[in-house]
Amino acid sequence: MNQKKLAAWLKGIIIGIGLCGLVVYFAILPDIGESLHESYPEFAGWHWPWMIFLWCTAVPCFAALVMGWKIAVNIGRDRSFSEANARLLQRIAWLATGDTAFFFLGNVVLFFLSMNHPGILLASLLICFAGVAVTVAAVCLSHLVYKAADLQEQSDLTI
Repeated sequence: MNQKKLAAWLKGIIIGIGLCGLVVYFAILPDIGESLHESYPEFAGWHWPWMIFLWCTAVPCFAALVMGWKIAVNIGRDRSFSEANARLLQRIAWLATGDTAFFFLGNVVLFFLSMNHPGILLASLLICFAGVAVTVAAVCLSHLVYKAADLQEQSDLTI
């Protein structure tokens, strides 16, 4: 598979993930919130704080997709191992770390405000684990891409 084909596949995957994210954040979650609101009127006050909280968690996710797009563009231009890609992966790691911390702290705050169920708080730990996994993967990839870029630069100077 050549660089341009790989970049096209990555861009297609990024577009797919972005569309799925839009559907989840702006169609499925509001629909679930409305159905819970209708089924359990005592939780009606929880709907908008939770929706705003969840929408805030979407911002870093979509920012990471934009950075992933930039990485795909660099791969298409045959600049896979570059310091720019290493920096973009590092930023993705920071976004994942911040979003994970925000998600965890937001769940704890909503729990102490009596707007969260203990089961939801425990289930959110799985999402936090996924965020930590993304962070670790992005940091590792950033390190490897930086090392590869350094080797490539040394090789270019030798030849």
